[in-house]
Amino acid sequence: MVIHATGKNTISPNWISMKIKKTNSIVPNDATLKYYFYFIQERMNIFWRSCENEAHLTDDPILREYKFTNVYRACDRVSQYLIKNVIYKDLDKYSPEDVLLRILVFKVFNRIETWQYLSCYRDITLGSFDVKKLSAALSKRQKYYPIFSNAYMMTGYYSGYEGISAKHQLWLQMIEDEFIKKQGFNRVLKAHSMAEVYNQLRNYPLIGDFLAYQYTVDFNYSPYLNFDEDSFVKAGVGAVRGIKKCFSSYGNEYEDTIYYIHDHFEELQKRYGYTKFRPLPGRKPKLIDLQNCFCETDKYLRVKMPELKVGNVRIKQHYKPSTEGIDFFFPVKWSIEEHIQRKPLKQSLFTL
Repeated sequence: MVIHATGKNTISPNWISMKIKKTNSIVPNDATLKYYFYFIQERMNIFWRSCENEAHLTDDPILREYKFTNVYRACDRVSQYLIKNVIYKDLDKYSPEDVLLRILVFKVFNRIETWQYLSCYRDITLGSFDVKKLSAALSKRQKYYPIFSNAYMMTGYYSGYEGISAKHQLWLQMIEDEFIKKQGFNRVLKAHSMAEVYNQLRNYPLIGDFLAYQYTVDFNYSPYLNFDEDSFVKAGVGAVRGIKKCFSSYGNEYEDTIYYIHDHFEELQKRYGYTKFRPLPGRKPKLIDLQNCFCETDKYLRVKMPELKVGNVRIKQHYKPSTEGIDFFFPVKWSIEEHIQRKPLKQSLFTL
């Protein structure tokens, strides 16, 4: 079946106007796209079973064996730490620019232990930011522990920073030059859309397409940016691999397929027989979540359908149960707690 899709980009700060453009035909591959919706349903079942302290999480051997992120990006451990401990903890102590700085420093390393180490060394604010001292502290830690996560590929251009050999010093210096001295955070706070924030970030050294979108989403978790999360999306490398496996024709841009999934979500659930998906209360998956699920579906299909050779052919990370639980916390503006009615669920999700 051939389906025609629409791509969307926000042009209004009030979430009202959408620019609609015609695209080439989008043609789903039913044999593989069904696993996208299977993954979304079963991975969310695992999330709920874990929240409700069930011992048996899934019968799927692939999901038992390998590590997959949550359907909702904000439910993953690192995002939860960012939202709860970096952004909203002691929020009144920090200026809006301080909060964006804290988000960016955390996400550059994307490692909870690195943030905890830096926070013990000194509070991260514009007034206390010292590249030399922070770099020296991280150099000491790097002798014994990793300081960067391996979750993201960092592919931005390095023009102007060729003389700095240490990766952590390189990033800290760029943050000081572009975001503090040249008031990059102030420009982000004045942006009128997610797309505008993305385009600003994309123009900075070291920040490529994927990181610019991820950082845009992270900034939007804060109370100081409040853009419609369904107004803009950028497909990462992993998502593109999943899209190629799940569609015979993608439209003009890979992002068109993500908009298509968003606009036909319930229809496609019924089409493939996965109608028991339990979303977060009052919150359907957003474009960032749907993008992420294409990346995870690509990983799932490496084992389920190894004959589909698009990019990587194996899953690198195996699942290891964590000994630490998560007390889930979400931005108040999402109103998730207001939608929770069942007391046992409230206790399992929110014990703050």
